[in-house]
Amino acid sequence: MKNTKTTLAGIGAILIAVGGALRAAFDADPSTNIDIASTIAAVTAGIGLIMAKDADKTATIDPKA
Repeated sequence: MKNTKTTLAGIGAILIAVGGALRAAFDADPSTNIDIASTIAAVTAGIGLIMAKDADKTATIDPKA
């Protein structure tokens, strides 16, 4: 959790995926099914965004170059 923006995007992706699955599960329409594959993919993407290390931008400069 190095970058706040990336972490918030990951949390948002997870919340939207879980919210969509819960909405599909608890709506009044019995023909609505939860799309497990897209829910798992979105949660996995959210976890990847949370674990991203994009804020570590330290450059090493070789003085002999």
